[in-house]
Amino acid sequence: MTPEQKAVELGITLPAQTPGYLNLCVRTGNLLITSGHVSDQKGVLGKGLTVEQGYAAARDCAVKILRSVKASHGTLDGLRVLKLLGCVYSAEDFTDQHLVINGASDLLHELYGKTGDGFHARSALGFAALPTGAAVEVEAIFEIK
Repeated sequence: MTPEQKAVELGITLPAQTPGYLNLCVRTGNLLITSGHVSDQKGVLGKGLTVEQGYAAARDCAVKILRSVKASHGTLDGLRVLKLLGCVYSAEDFTDQHLVINGASDLLHELYGKTGDGFHARSALGFAALPTGAAVEVEAIFEIK
């Protein structure tokens, strides 16, 4: 089953997108580089939001990234996930950013394989604030195979 077929099987919708203020996914050579995509979930991890809520927010970011990749590239197939940058709106003493960003990584592992094209490099960082008060923001780099 292809990554795009798996996404549909998981109930992920990939509607057409209207261009906005910024390019959500740009191609350079054989790379697709996404802008940061923020979660609909608002709030601070470790101060009102749980790791589980953050995990769901990171997954939401990954779904949005996939929509932008599909809109730019025309398909989710034929790609390798190279890198994720996960930003977590964190309380000062919150240290589980990596567990939060697993929400994005795990979805990409489901679609592209944990040991294959979905095996990616990643950074998970805590921030004092994120745009619009979003709990999580994620950006990604894909290679077109």
